[in-house]
Amino acid sequence: MNKKIRLLIVISSLGLLALSVIQGYLINNTYKLKKTAFIAETKKSISRLDDLSPKLDGINETLQDNFLNLIADYYVKKITKKQVLEKLNSYTDSINRVYIESYEKELKEQEIGYDLKFQKVVNTIIVLDSAGIKNDTIFSSLKTPSFHLLGHKFDEKDGHKISNSLWLTDHVFNRKVNGEMRSITFNLQLETEDRMNIDGWERIVFGRMAILLGMSIFIFLLVFWLLYYSIINLITQKKIVDIKTDFVNNITHELKTPLSTLTLATKMLQNDEMVLASAPSKNIVNTIERQNIRLQKLIDQVVNNSLGYQEIKLNKELVNANEYLNLIVDDFQLSLNLANIQISKNINIDIPLSVDKFYFTTAVLNILENAVKYGKENLKIVISANITADFKLIISDNGIGIPKKEVPFLFDKFFRVGNKEVHDVKGLGLGLYYTNQIVKAHQGKILVESKQGKGTSFTILIPIA
Repeated sequence: MNKKIRLLIVISSLGLLALSVIQGYLINNTYKLKKTAFIAETKKSISRLDDLSPKLDGINETLQDNFLNLIADYYVKKITKKQVLEKLNSYTDSINRVYIESYEKELKEQEIGYDLKFQKVVNTIIVLDSAGIKNDTIFSSLKTPSFHLLGHKFDEKDGHKISNSLWLTDHVFNRKVNGEMRSITFNLQLETEDRMNIDGWERIVFGRMAILLGMSIFIFLLVFWLLYYSIINLITQKKIVDIKTDFVNNITHELKTPLSTLTLATKMLQNDEMVLASAPSKNIVNTIERQNIRLQKLIDQVVNNSLGYQEIKLNKELVNANEYLNLIVDDFQLSLNLANIQISKNINIDIPLSVDKFYFTTAVLNILENAVKYGKENLKIVISANITADFKLIISDNGIGIPKKEVPFLFDKFFRVGNKEVHDVKGLGLGLYYTNQIVKAHQGKILVESKQGKGTSFTILIPIA
């Protein structure tokens, strides 16, 4: 049965893991789709701002004219490549603030709803001769970072590409060359790239996935809880079945001895010679009476231990704690008649204790009887009592001890420690449960400390009257 439960847990865990992987894969795919859709939506919103805004369009045309003049000066060797880029950068810096203000105004009218930055960069500037054969590269982003033209400044890794533009034009211009005006033609290839930077785009995408993520987490937790609850229930049911089986086996053993004795006594009474003989007849009747009392006690134990502490009706009285506890220990010691058990006590309390004598005596005797029942050779039991904030009674022994993992279940109904040494001793698993209920009925508590192979210590705490 344990193997089946372990197998079920392993298979269920693997199933839950597989479900988590599939769910994670689907969420990741959804994230990618949402991201792509969001970027595409933003691109569409801003891609035609240059064309729709007259002011932006005018700035672009002015920049274009300035740029062509710089290229023309370079073509006739008035300036160098480096000077082209320096002059272009100086000019774009002078108009960039106006460009950004105009761009942000247009974005505001679009009502996009989130912070967006835009930039236009240059990737290549190539000048060809009029025949289109010989080319001269003024700038290339293959060797250096892209040249910032207009818009906000941000790193390429922080942005998303909107579009690439390739401008091919043949340009005719007039320039003085060697003192005379000449008409010169050249071809220009200009490659630019538009980029955008969306502040907190991950947050926006996840926000659009909030319902999906919430439902996914809820379903995962629900499935996990159902699996956990089912396994716990299965283990609990198995434990209940084991307890019932153990209880039936133990009570059958407990009942079998007195019943066998009663059967034998009954048969003896059916013998006429036994009936006529007064001494044997009296012994048989005494045997029947003893076994009847034993059966009655056994039945009472089962009935009484079914009570919870709320159902125990106490008849409290003030007792001399010193005399009362010493009397319990002395009576118990007299009932043992065993030489290999040593009981020592340290009880010296001079204040009265408010308890139900019948129930509290039963609780103390249950612990003492357990110490003897599950003890070992040369058993030593130490009983001490003192007053701190509460009345404290400590019963310790050097018996076989209790495994640490099983101590929390010690006061459960029908629980018996799961090792061979304990199960060789028959019992119903009700004594400590009943003891705990009695202590709770007195508004107290019982604590346990135990080390396997070294012994156990029970501490009963009862509020002082």
